[in-house]
Amino acid sequence: MPATKAYRDALSDFIAREAQPVEKFGHQPRLCALAWRIGEGQAYDDNVVFAAAWLHDLGVFTGHRPENQEELAAWDNVAYAMDHAPDILSEMDFPAEKIPAVVEVIRTHQPGSQPTSTEGTILRDADILEQLGAIGILRAVCKIGRDTRFPTFTSVVALLRKNLASLPEQLMLASSREMAKPKVSVLRAFLQAVDEEAENALF
Repeated sequence: MPATKAYRDALSDFIAREAQPVEKFGHQPRLCALAWRIGEGQAYDDNVVFAAAWLHDLGVFTGHRPENQEELAAWDNVAYAMDHAPDILSEMDFPAEKIPAVVEVIRTHQPGSQPTSTEGTILRDADILEQLGAIGILRAVCKIGRDTRFPTFTSVVALLRKNLASLPEQLMLASSREMAKPKVSVLRAFLQAVDEEAENALF
């Protein structure tokens, strides 16, 4: 197995151990699948995208983020992932010359960031798509009562409404925008159903 590929099993095994709560593990392989679809026909370094996709959320895992609520409120999970990615990748024999590119992709993966590379644009668009559609709903709803930001159904529905209103327009690539269309329809239909079924008592 080429050196550029050998790290992949080690990296996925590492995240499988570290991803807590356990459902957070699924985000990484789904993100890679979306990135491959988005990037089809484009020239980009798949190893950089793969490594960034698997490591970008390291700082949100229990055991890596603070437990103290005040510290957690000020926590920069992106900076944490950027700080730890180089050592993790070095230990897995990831090509050293590509590590700065991985760190940069992690830095710009959130919607409010401006990517500086094709790899960064692909991963950022993929991460936005993960916040839409049925998967976006599942990822949000599972936080109710477990994440202090989302104590109730109402708080998560507000997040989903915000995602629907703001995220699709932030997608940068035509392929991403096309992939977003059915996801937007699903999310819009879900929110409409909530309004129809809640009887003004969603809580």
